[in-house]
Amino acid sequence: MTFVSVKGNEISLSFRLSTVNCMEGYLASILIGVSLGLIGGGGSILTVPVLVYLFNIDAVLATAYSLFIVGTTSVVGSFSYFKKGLVNIKTAVVFGIPSILSVFLTRAFIVPAIPHEIFSIGNFTVTKSILLMLLFALLMLFASYSMIKKDKKATEFIPQKQQFNYPLILIEGTVVGVLTGLVGAGGGFLIIPALVVLSKLPMKEAVGTSLVIIAAKSLIGFFGESGETIIDWIFLAKVTAFAIVGIFIGMALSKKVDGSKLKPAFGWFVLVMGIYIIIKETILK
Repeated sequence: MTFVSVKGNEISLSFRLSTVNCMEGYLASILIGVSLGLIGGGGSILTVPVLVYLFNIDAVLATAYSLFIVGTTSVVGSFSYFKKGLVNIKTAVVFGIPSILSVFLTRAFIVPAIPHEIFSIGNFTVTKSILLMLLFALLMLFASYSMIKKDKKATEFIPQKQQFNYPLILIEGTVVGVLTGLVGAGGGFLIIPALVVLSKLPMKEAVGTSLVIIAAKSLIGFFGESGETIIDWIFLAKVTAFAIVGIFIGMALSKKVDGSKLKPAFGWFVLVMGIYIIIKETILK
């Protein structure tokens, strides 16, 4: 005869749910890489929600993990662009320097300085984690718009002599770096248009150069974390490995499927996710 307590059932159920969430999380990690390999970006915008809602990682720690995952996958993704000569090193340096500095300073000083409890409205308290998730959701809304809208300039691009609008590049790079430092996303949807408009790069070259910038600033931002952050390297390596597998799948699919046609659909998915996060972190709290 077997006796099972209610508490035992709860633990067993919790374990099963946790296992299911982890399986879904690893599957979602593959999809992050697939989107990066297939449409050239956008996957990083899903990394933090996957870590927070499927792996139950605290939002603040998730933004740090996301920097490593996004940075490493971007390094792998940029190799094919290097081989094709679609990475502009000069542009990567000019745009990357202010972005790298700002993401490093943000992770080292600004994020640790944010208090655990920001403010309260009635019984609802805006914590540091909630604030970062709301900022991330807003970023997702902007990203979804850039994916959904039709970009005529991308198809009607006329080669121009490269030139740099240094003041705007400095401002754009700094803003992107701060956002990356706060929410852990690569910000490719902000970088690519900036490279096309401010540096006069063709779209494909802008994508390749963007991956290099994202890789550098994300990894430097991650290793600029305060010493108090405890990293689960085994878990981080697993998620990153699944995302890298996804990149190769995405690259293989890109030879058969036009990624630009899938981009609007992915944009609508990101929009729904952004709205869901806002509702979950406010109304459903």
